[in-house]
Amino acid sequence: MDRVRIGIAGIGNMGRAHARYLLNKKVANAELAAVCDIDPEKLRWAGQHVGHSVRFYQDYDEMISSGTIDGVLIAVPHYDHPSLAIKAFKRGLHVLVEKPAGVYTKQVREMNEAAEESGKVFGIMYNQRTNPVYQKLRDLIQSGELGGLKRTNWILTNWYRPQSYYDSGGWRATWAGEGGGVLINQDPHQLDLWQWICGMPVRVRSFCSFGKYHDIEVEDDVTAYVEYENGATGVFVTGTADAPGTNRLEVSGDMGKAVIENDTLTFWRNRVSERVFNSEYKGGFGFPECWKCEIPVSGDNRQHEGITENWVDAILKGTSLLAPGKEGINGLIISNAIHLSSWIDNWVEIPFDEELYYEKLMEKVKTSTFKKTQSPSITLDVDGTH
Repeated sequence: MDRVRIGIAGIGNMGRAHARYLLNKKVANAELAAVCDIDPEKLRWAGQHVGHSVRFYQDYDEMISSGTIDGVLIAVPHYDHPSLAIKAFKRGLHVLVEKPAGVYTKQVREMNEAAEESGKVFGIMYNQRTNPVYQKLRDLIQSGELGGLKRTNWILTNWYRPQSYYDSGGWRATWAGEGGGVLINQDPHQLDLWQWICGMPVRVRSFCSFGKYHDIEVEDDVTAYVEYENGATGVFVTGTADAPGTNRLEVSGDMGKAVIENDTLTFWRNRVSERVFNSEYKGGFGFPECWKCEIPVSGDNRQHEGITENWVDAILKGTSLLAPGKEGINGLIISNAIHLSSWIDNWVEIPFDEELYYEKLMEKVKTSTFKKTQSPSITLDVDGTH
């Protein structure tokens, strides 16, 4: 095989974006071969924009059984990501799934198991992993240059959304439609980066406000405190009501602190470890000599195109995945733990009780203003059947 024939499931905003760069040959050795959507209007858009060489399907099962594709890029509502991926794996197809991996970890574990059994290439669209500034911070930590981790703080409030945004679609910001608010909609990339760069926490205590600043069911303001295995702590603050907002990630270690803000990485580097200075310094007040270093970063930030090309290269050449699909569960674990901690008003240990989380989520879904019959967003099949 010298190219990968890709079928896109879901031609909404993201599906169309993926279709455009594939049609424009932005991904080497890839071909858009098919698109699928249950909405006739979206298929009509596809008919007008994607060309005659692409096959159109309204039934997902038909597309993945057609023999016209080698892999599927899943860009449907959140709840359906795992079920559609599992179907594709059973048909012997490679899978690239949009974020988030799913809404609750229980279903994502099933997807990961199906991927493992299939032997097919499974990626997730964590396109922020292509950003050289985050790659460099991860390198500073993994190489030991920042020293032992002490503290992580991410203030991520530049997601401002007015009420009209939420009013634009009945499924938006509902438990039945999206499965959450800012954590599941806006934050999956950053929750993934947080654990990819700093590691997974071992417990969480969070405070979520639901519909605090908007007329919505789900969270629009979150403060979460986490602890890591080595004793380090972290805080994650996010919301959709700050104007202007902030996007600042600060990580402190024995050798100083690193800050990413405005796409710039700055490293305040101690000449000696703080732990060594603490034990050896005898002068009363004092602190280690520190240098402010503007860290150069290089490399292309190809975002969605880069993740797709990496997935294609993994299929054709065995290239290592930058964003393996099985890692999609990690950020979701943190997201679910934050929700659960707020719901039970207590600490949540990681790993947490996935059955309890699912039970609490389904209680929210049952009282949601958005009903299952309005959309296939929480059904098992893309064609809306249960």
